[in-house]
Amino acid sequence: MSFCVYLTHPEVAIDPEVPVPDWGLSDLGRSRARLAIDQPWAPVIRHVVASGERKAVETAEIFASAFGLPVRKIDAMHENDRSSTGFLPPERFEPMADAFFANPTSSVRGWEPAADAQTRIVEAVHAVLAAIPKDDPVLFAGHGGVGTLLKCHLLNTPISRAYDQTGGGHWYLFTRQQFAEQSAEALDWIRL
Repeated sequence: MSFCVYLTHPEVAIDPEVPVPDWGLSDLGRSRARLAIDQPWAPVIRHVVASGERKAVETAEIFASAFGLPVRKIDAMHENDRSSTGFLPPERFEPMADAFFANPTSSVRGWEPAADAQTRIVEAVHAVLAAIPKDDPVLFAGHGGVGTLLKCHLLNTPISRAYDQTGGGHWYLFTRQQFAEQSAEALDWIRL
């Protein structure tokens, strides 16, 4: 049975003067991203797909280069749109993220509503899977927020931050059947 892996980018080089989608991986983030190459599922991956954000693309490229695979960029896989507030330091970001997950159909201070972001990431994954052979394993390199929203879809559970990762550089594995039927019973974030 084919499978999919959703991998979140690890640590980034934070620069409040640079738009968040343009942040790249930090040295630690690049080091941790290389750990994906050693995961048990890594050698059989046939497709690598990334959000268009720099940190996700860099994560995908580190993995793909080890196996001679191209990286396909899908802009619709981007993190939830938080451009209305721009960079927020952790003490201000965390309460906003809590509100984002707690009020999924509402925009919190101009952020993209969680329900809209969930629809977007689910549709993006669906389009990718429809375009590749059904038995080919695929790696999706993306972000924690929309990765959590995808996870809630897979579990067929209401949107909740309880399913979020702690920090970046985590992955979970799911099957096409679990995606189509929203039938995953448990999906644990596994740290690189």
